[in-house]
Amino acid sequence: MTQHDFCLIIDFGSQVTQLIARRLRESNVYCEIHPFQNVDDTFLKARKPKAVILSGGPGSVPQAGSPRAPQYLFEMGVPLFGICYGQQVMMDQLGGRVESGHHAEFGRAYVEPTTGHKNDGIFAALFEAGREQVWMSHGDRVTALAPGFEVIGTSANAPFAMIADEARRFYAVQFHPEVHHTPHGARMLGNFLKLAGFTGDWTMGAYREEAIAKIRAQVGDKRVICGLSGGVDSSVAAVLIHEAIGDQLTCVFVDHGLLRLNEADEVVTMFRDNYNIPLIHADESDLFLGKLEGVSDPETKRKIIGGLFIDVFQKYANEIEGAEFLAQGTLYPDVIESVSFSGGPSVTIKSHHNVGGLPEKMGLKLVEPLRELFKDEVRALGRELGLPAGFIGRHPFPGPGLAIRCPGEITREKLEILRKADAVYIDQIRRHGLYDEIWQAFAAILPMRTVGVMGDGRTYDFALALRAVTSVDGMTADYYPFTHDFLGETSTRIINEVRGINRVFYDCTSKPPGTIELE
Repeated sequence: MTQHDFCLIIDFGSQVTQLIARRLRESNVYCEIHPFQNVDDTFLKARKPKAVILSGGPGSVPQAGSPRAPQYLFEMGVPLFGICYGQQVMMDQLGGRVESGHHAEFGRAYVEPTTGHKNDGIFAALFEAGREQVWMSHGDRVTALAPGFEVIGTSANAPFAMIADEARRFYAVQFHPEVHHTPHGARMLGNFLKLAGFTGDWTMGAYREEAIAKIRAQVGDKRVICGLSGGVDSSVAAVLIHEAIGDQLTCVFVDHGLLRLNEADEVVTMFRDNYNIPLIHADESDLFLGKLEGVSDPETKRKIIGGLFIDVFQKYANEIEGAEFLAQGTLYPDVIESVSFSGGPSVTIKSHHNVGGLPEKMGLKLVEPLRELFKDEVRALGRELGLPAGFIGRHPFPGPGLAIRCPGEITREKLEILRKADAVYIDQIRRHGLYDEIWQAFAAILPMRTVGVMGDGRTYDFALALRAVTSVDGMTADYYPFTHDFLGETSTRIINEVRGINRVFYDCTSKPPGTIELE
């Protein structure tokens, strides 16, 4: 969306760089994250950012070969904001000094204003309570300021916790304003954007119009096929593309037999009845379940499902004459994560189900209208497009479906039990008004049977695990703190209403160290 003024975020490898972008987007400001090694003088001159933020990172500025910003950045005349490692880089490159040693500060800290500090500009409306709570995470610290800077605030282990060069509109902090542990961090970033002259024109209404024009220009009179999973991302992408090109779009919904209770009917009905989008409902459950029979390894399951999906999708796509484009619900976090900060391969925690390989295999060009959006922005766009609220607010559902919520061997019996138990669990969450507080909730049938007593008889049935987490973007997550009354009530309902379950557990592991899904 280059017609918008944009804020460039130079990423030095922080685990929370995405949160900077989310904060800026909340102020209706368009921004992009780029790894430091991809940003040079040519990039800066071509893209002309209106302001630049330097992120935190794991590096140590005094160490030889540690990351730096292009020196031209400091000559552009645009506002700069350095965060943690970004502050240290600014000081080092502008003539200050950074030292390693016994300066570590991790977790909550408090910044006190310096004498004579003016409560305006980027630091407007701060220190109203006398000091600011912030979140620190640093091992090095600035020990001498670069010429032109003054100290605005100090903390116990960071004498230059907040600094500014008002003449050049250069600002920097040692803490992380982007995390929620810094309560007024969003206010500080908002002040920076206002000072830089952003008008806040990044809205979903504007995005919708621009994306539609972009799709029409890209596709022309050709046909597009979309792999519809029924999730929020592919659904919003399909509706947006249909608004742009109408019947030139055909959706293919592959039912692999691993969906939740009544899910296939709900998805097909919504798209056929509400949007009149050409839709192929491919019921291939026998094929998928047959190939998964006897398979227990989670990576093998994912690869089988991913490979079959490609084959099945291609089979039905071949029936669509004149298709030249493939639509995907790629989001901005997918784009960011596809570029390794270190330049090397990232560790594979688990394979991600997608239509990977299809564009090359089929000779198709990609249409990815959501690739500049975060998940919450996709939901906002869905509301803008008029998708039903209940559909937009659905919890994420993995491509491999119930296969990865059924550790061990997959059988039709276990899937049927799991569908019913999951439906009861979600119904409980909705009844208690908790659904919208939770990022994702699901049941998983465990690869174990336990002894139980029901009535006067002995049972030997499956155990069930319940999982619910809160998250912003799925990158990290905390388990949801249900009350014991809720868990007891839910466990009783599941055991009474679902034949085949006699014991229920609740998973209270956060991410990390766990993942959200069990497999």
